[in-house]
Amino acid sequence: MKLSLAIVALALAIPATGYAQDSTAVSNGEYPNTFSSGSANVSPFTNQSKRFNDWSISAGAGVPLIQSADLTSIKNGNGKNLFGYSAYVSIDKAITHAFGLKLQYDRGETRQGWFNTKDAAPDATAVAGRTQYDAISLLGDINFSNLLRRVDNHSPYRWALHGYAGIGTIAYKAYQKDIKGQMLATEVKPFKLGSMFMQAGAGLKYKINRRIDLEGRLMYVVTGDDEFDGGGDKYSTINKREEQVSDNFFNATLGISLKLGKHESHLMWHDPLQEIYYKLDVLANKNQDIEVCKKGDADNDGVCDDWDRQLDTPAGARVDGAGVALDTDLDGVIDLYDKCVTVPGPVENNGCPTTTAGPVIETETKLEGIEFDLNSDRILPSNTPILNNAVNYINSSTGAYSVIGATDTRGTDAYNQKLSERRANNVKSYLIKNGVQAGKINAVGKGEKDLKYPECEPATKCPEWKNRANRRVYFEAK
Repeated sequence: MKLSLAIVALALAIPATGYAQDSTAVSNGEYPNTFSSGSANVSPFTNQSKRFNDWSISAGAGVPLIQSADLTSIKNGNGKNLFGYSAYVSIDKAITHAFGLKLQYDRGETRQGWFNTKDAAPDATAVAGRTQYDAISLLGDINFSNLLRRVDNHSPYRWALHGYAGIGTIAYKAYQKDIKGQMLATEVKPFKLGSMFMQAGAGLKYKINRRIDLEGRLMYVVTGDDEFDGGGDKYSTINKREEQVSDNFFNATLGISLKLGKHESHLMWHDPLQEIYYKLDVLANKNQDIEVCKKGDADNDGVCDDWDRQLDTPAGARVDGAGVALDTDLDGVIDLYDKCVTVPGPVENNGCPTTTAGPVIETETKLEGIEFDLNSDRILPSNTPILNNAVNYINSSTGAYSVIGATDTRGTDAYNQKLSERRANNVKSYLIKNGVQAGKINAVGKGEKDLKYPECEPATKCPEWKNRANRRVYFEAK
């Protein structure tokens, strides 16, 4: 039985150790690498590109003490203080810096009852037991020190608290001894339905060096079997002493772990916060010489000559992102020199339209840029300069004007008609409050019937800047 379990454990361990030696990542010179330590290039996320070792082998020995059973190893139970022995070996795989898996083989012997089975029974009522067991289990490993770490104290990371839990199969031979002698009370073969067990506990690890860890561990084993303690058949007199149906024991061990691989650090000892703080310190201490505007800014318009499309912008002129002087009304006179910024006019008249004593010559004068947010009639702050120019222009003219409101094509015709009227009336009220004679202007709403970009029907056919241009107010001479 022991030999068969050992062979199974070895067979499962061989393929695992085949992947234990991580090799350094190989750079291909194409992309930044976030996986391989010290490399500036990327490689596929394979076993060859890992930064940390993630395999190890552990072994240890200790003392098992049956705590919950009809025959116990503890004096205040159904017995006296009797110490057995135990040993374990495992193959360990770190999945992340906070979680891993262990394939573990345990072997040991518990001693329980009123006397040591090596001695003779002191009287006819005394009963003792001993149990030889072999077990294979799969354990989850949680690194609480990494999982719960929130603040880095910049101290060496050498201690780590681990938690373990898992299930497996256990095989055992339980012997019972009384005044008549010793006998085999129960034998359980491995990999049977009734041989399943579970164990859980905690361990405290200390990193001796990059290769070896020392660990003290305390596990609690739940056998799920009422005959593990050597009490015999579950209906026997001994097994009726306690009501529990599972004989459980503590297993205190001291062991070492050998970390496999070619890298300097093991994944379970990696503290991401320490790495982040280290990189922040490096960045803070690094002199970064950033040269801005290599070619300078010859016209001092705030746009570097590297991407300035107009290198001779006059001083004081407002420019766009490409360094080109603004011409709001597109009349060929930049805003710096344009006396009527929002109304197109000839160059010889400083960008203002020519006027006569009678009605204005223009059949339609549009002040571009008076736009509105979607579903809104509120005058935007960006509109006030245009409206202030409109006040001056209308007052300087002898004609009368219609303030015409328009919308984009979203919404119903009736809704858009009312919205356009509100926009026109708001602009009219603004102009009157700022000095325009009420008799020179009236408000008209045209809804979506007068689109600046007719192709935006429906609105989804156009980019948003065209739809915004349709949401406008303009002026028309009567």
